[in-house]
Amino acid sequence: MDNEPKDKRNIGRNQIVSNAGLYYVCYELSKRGWNSLPTTRNARGIDIVIYNRDGTKMHTIQVKALTSDKSPAPFGSTLDNLIAEYIIVVNNVLDAPNLYIVDTETAKELIHKGEKDGRKSYWFQFKDYKKFKDNWSVLGES
Repeated sequence: MDNEPKDKRNIGRNQIVSNAGLYYVCYELSKRGWNSLPTTRNARGIDIVIYNRDGTKMHTIQVKALTSDKSPAPFGSTLDNLIAEYIIVVNNVLDAPNLYIVDTETAKELIHKGEKDGRKSYWFQFKDYKKFKDNWSVLGES
């Protein structure tokens, strides 16, 4: 793998980090009584669909997985794909994961917009999402 071009190594690592975050969130949701269904990888906007045991409640979730414990969560050049009901940021995913759960409407008000050389980018800064640590109550009872 070290002989591969740097951009190919990063793509593989990014996918591993994303998968680790996705399945860790599914594990935590399952422990709390939710049935969790990961979507097809690279599906836009929704990473997990969850529903309760009797099928009377359903939610959609977007997961942002990060390797460090205070990094911002990137959202790319537009928020148009931010269509899930909830966002779960998983930081320090490969060592000791932390979960931050927030409804998307609240997150949109807090997401930072940057612009450089005419190009926009959006980031959810750690200082803004840290207050949602282990905020499982936002999902309601399973």
